[in-house]
Amino acid sequence: MNRRSALAAFGAGLALTLAACGGGGAGSSSGDSTGSSGDTSDITVGVAMPTQTSERWIADGNNVKAGLEKAGYKVDLQYANDDIPTQSQQIDQMITKGDKLLIVAAIDGTALSSQLSSAAAAGIKVISYDRLIRGSADVDFYVSFDNYKVGQQQGTSLLTGLGLLNPDGSKGTATGPFNVELFAGSLDDNNAQFFWDGAIDAIQPFIDSGQVVVKSGQTKIDQAATLRWQQEVAQKRMEDLLTSAYNDGSKVDGVLSPYDGISRGIITALQNAGYGTGAQKIPVITGQDAEIASVKLINDGVQYSTIFKDTRKLAEQVVTASTAILEGQEPEANDTETYDNGVKVVPSYLLESEPVTKENVTSALVDTGYYTQAEVDAGKAGS
Repeated sequence: MNRRSALAAFGAGLALTLAACGGGGAGSSSGDSTGSSGDTSDITVGVAMPTQTSERWIADGNNVKAGLEKAGYKVDLQYANDDIPTQSQQIDQMITKGDKLLIVAAIDGTALSSQLSSAAAAGIKVISYDRLIRGSADVDFYVSFDNYKVGQQQGTSLLTGLGLLNPDGSKGTATGPFNVELFAGSLDDNNAQFFWDGAIDAIQPFIDSGQVVVKSGQTKIDQAATLRWQQEVAQKRMEDLLTSAYNDGSKVDGVLSPYDGISRGIITALQNAGYGTGAQKIPVITGQDAEIASVKLINDGVQYSTIFKDTRKLAEQVVTASTAILEGQEPEANDTETYDNGVKVVPSYLLESEPVTKENVTSALVDTGYYTQAEVDAGKAGS
């Protein structure tokens, strides 16, 4: 079963879940119901996604839309093409049109305060989707993965690939020192800091012991950041690092990358510099989101790992939370302490992620129906 057929199964399963749970995990009523317990067809939910340049955001949008429609709601799904004014305008229009709930994956987590204030004034609740919206009291709920743990998984995966750790977390046989470079996400995305903190907490003891050496000296997140998570930005920075820090004949042994698109940019820069030919191996490179092009690279032994965040489960959870809110109830949270957006601690529901290497591509991604084997072999969805 591939993702297209999985969507149908997801929607059917979600409908059963909602019918059985009356909103799935909802607590006691907190006020008048936004929608009726019967007909929901007159309720429109606005879904604001950041971009279609990443396949994961396309999958997120499709999954959320399918789940909400299966639950009986109309859906206004908009993509902003990584342009902040476009996303702001789209959300303004959703409010003006009378959408009853907003689900927002922000491009810039600090840029939507006026829109959220308008939503609150109109009685419209807001769910922050995967990326925490910051600086606003008008964020009602947050659905995401445990992003600090994702970072820990990335850092640990890098250390495992280098042989400093075994897969079970015990001490590996390698001793180093290994030359490693560090990449971070976009600083306007709140998740980037969580990924970074988790990864650095895993790697720092090995830097302190001298087993990991960041030869460029760029060990701060603002030095390692990648604007808008863009592949070409990462490629240019890797090229600059090779020129400035590795012009003495030394080699890169590993690269911490927080996202598969960034990983592919890094790999391109390294391959252009001769890595992957002859005796010079591609370094150990991490990633995130299990994008199909990177899954093929992992299967081919080029990229070492990625972190799989099953967006089907994320979509299911946001639909469950949406239904609770639209029925006037409190959505179930499993974290009420971690995600402080600078104004309030936003009640959150966090899901688990899974590291993927060549050893478990099949069990994690094919056997679960996320991809087909043909897609993995081709490195292209729909194959």
